[in-house]
Amino acid sequence: MSLEKVRADISRVDNEIIRLIAQRQELAGKIAHIKISRGMPIHDQHRAGEVLESVFDHAVESRIDPVSVQKIFEILIAMSEERQRECSGEGNLP
Repeated sequence: MSLEKVRADISRVDNEIIRLIAQRQELAGKIAHIKISRGMPIHDQHRAGEVLESVFDHAVESRIDPVSVQKIFEILIAMSEERQRECSGEGNLP
């Protein structure tokens, strides 16, 4: 297998990751509308903890660095909360 082929494969995976992040952001917008209608706060420490624990465990099972995976998901959670703030009128639209 050539270096170029593997790099092309990585680029395809990168594009898929971006597509999935965009999908996650879209879902965060839907969550915002539910939270707004129920008068719930944007930040949910309990849920964030559940997500971080789950991804840590899944990373361990997948034999990848769980601490790094948690860091990535901390960023994703922050992005989701910002999207929810945008939907609620509390944040700035990009």
